[in-house]
Amino acid sequence: MFPTRVLRMQASRPFAFPAPKENHSAHTISQRLRTLKRVPPELIPLGVVLAVAVGAAIYSSTHKLLSDKTLRLYRNSPEERDH
Repeated sequence: MFPTRVLRMQASRPFAFPAPKENHSAHTISQRLRTLKRVPPELIPLGVVLAVAVGAAIYSSTHKLLSDKTLRLYRNSPEERDH
């Protein structure tokens, strides 16, 4: 029987004290844009659909909060409550 990776003992030292970063770890915008070339082309339509969905959700929520006159913004004071 081989031990599974989950049950195997792992050293926790790297997580507690991570190695120091390199001096050249800062990236410019052009370097970050070059990393987009590594994204598989099959994922680009998924990213576009996801961006449109998130944009529509933000627009819809904002429109609802700003235009709904029946939305309660504050608690009712005890004097205004009908019992």
